[in-house]
Amino acid sequence: MADPQGFLKHTSRELPARRPVELRLLDWKEVYEDKFSHETLQKQASRCMDCGIPFCHNGCPLGNLIPEWNDLVYKDSWREGIDRLHATNNFPEFTGRLCPAPCEASCVLGINQQPVTIKQVEVELIENAFDEGWVTPVYPTRLTGKKIAVVGSGPAGLAAAQQLTRAGHTVTVFERDDRIGGLMRYGIPEFKMEKSVIDRRLAQMEAEGTIFKTGVNVGVDITAEQLRERFDAIVLAGGATIARDLPIPGRELDGIHQAMEFLPLANRVQLGDDITDEDGLPPIHAKGKKVVIIGGGDTGADCLGTSHRHGAESVHQFEIMPRPPEERAGSTPWPTYPLMYRVSSAHEEGGERVFSVNTERFVGKDGKVTGLEAHEVKMVNGRFEKVEGTDFTLEADLVLLAMGFVGPQKPGLLTDLGVGYDGRGNVQRDKSWATNIPGVFVAGDMGRGQSLIVWAIAEGRAAAAAVDKYLEGETALPAPIPPTAVAQR
Repeated sequence: MADPQGFLKHTSRELPARRPVELRLLDWKEVYEDKFSHETLQKQASRCMDCGIPFCHNGCPLGNLIPEWNDLVYKDSWREGIDRLHATNNFPEFTGRLCPAPCEASCVLGINQQPVTIKQVEVELIENAFDEGWVTPVYPTRLTGKKIAVVGSGPAGLAAAQQLTRAGHTVTVFERDDRIGGLMRYGIPEFKMEKSVIDRRLAQMEAEGTIFKTGVNVGVDITAEQLRERFDAIVLAGGATIARDLPIPGRELDGIHQAMEFLPLANRVQLGDDITDEDGLPPIHAKGKKVVIIGGGDTGADCLGTSHRHGAESVHQFEIMPRPPEERAGSTPWPTYPLMYRVSSAHEEGGERVFSVNTERFVGKDGKVTGLEAHEVKMVNGRFEKVEGTDFTLEADLVLLAMGFVGPQKPGLLTDLGVGYDGRGNVQRDKSWATNIPGVFVAGDMGRGQSLIVWAIAEGRAAAAAVDKYLEGETALPAPIPPTAVAQR
């Protein structure tokens, strides 16, 4: 453990400073200052207490050995620390930036103090490891001669691919976009994670032997039948890509877009794609526009930060749920993930957040959206009801729908394979991550539904162990909890 009195000596939780708003809006770089000193981080790691039962283990879907690497950082044993971190997490540089840290929500210290800065220790461990040159290819001890196709290159697909490659299988990752990374590549803005972070990890995976095929729409460019003929096993990791729509009057007007029509274009510009107009803006942009974002979650916040950087005239973000309390809501007691009011870096940068509001119709002129009609709502017996007398109209040149995702795309590969579905329309799997089709497995949002990056990595690792056992009769790969247990948590 770390300093047994660390949480008494260092009662305050410290995190890196964010760059000034007026400065960071001038670029697309990550919002935090470049460095967090090792000395400060070690003090924060020392706050990890001898709590007897580390509930952070239960809060983390990956089962990260959090107290162990906190202790190693505190003792200045960074090399051993990154080894313990990599033992359970293939990509701590992704989770350290993008995970909402359910581990911190279940930190025992968080019962009556601010929790340990687990996420910050994680990301500093991996960044230091890259700086020191400790992140090198991990080669298998033998090759099995078995070939595996991984469909989808998000965190679930990449985790499965890396584990299976290291087990000695020949793994090919198919991605229908032109670059590897899934939503991390085209859904997460640069100011949350610069794409060089993905590229350096892909370089390691390629050196280990993982094969990447981009621009391949499996089910179209290669049929399901061909895939089964050419590979000994298939891992479906295509995500939940069908966005929730808002089928209200006026939806057909120009200027209303899904978030995943808007966000990838901004990323493509930063990656150097030639898709901009004479002002350097992508086909869908917010410059000079009155923007309304419908959806109050992380994707909505991503649209907000992107709109700021485009130079929007104004931005409103609608959320149908009421404004959460400032502190942990009584309905989400420790150690559950707390319902509470959160302010992301994008919210710091401007815009107006509007809670308890529902959009009734879009209005427009000459086929283009000019505004929307909405009203306040309240929850009555588990349903939203209109608050009479609260109708209002808001001008809008650009409306972005960021209301989440409803499941995987079924026509094409899934239909042709003949996989079964659960009650929510996700690909059904048994306790060994297998679908109803022999040799076909599923991991991540495609089987789980829209979820967190940390769950995607955990499921990718678990599915890899199941595939390895299916092919070899046994496996040395670590296998986190089965999906049946996952569903109960």
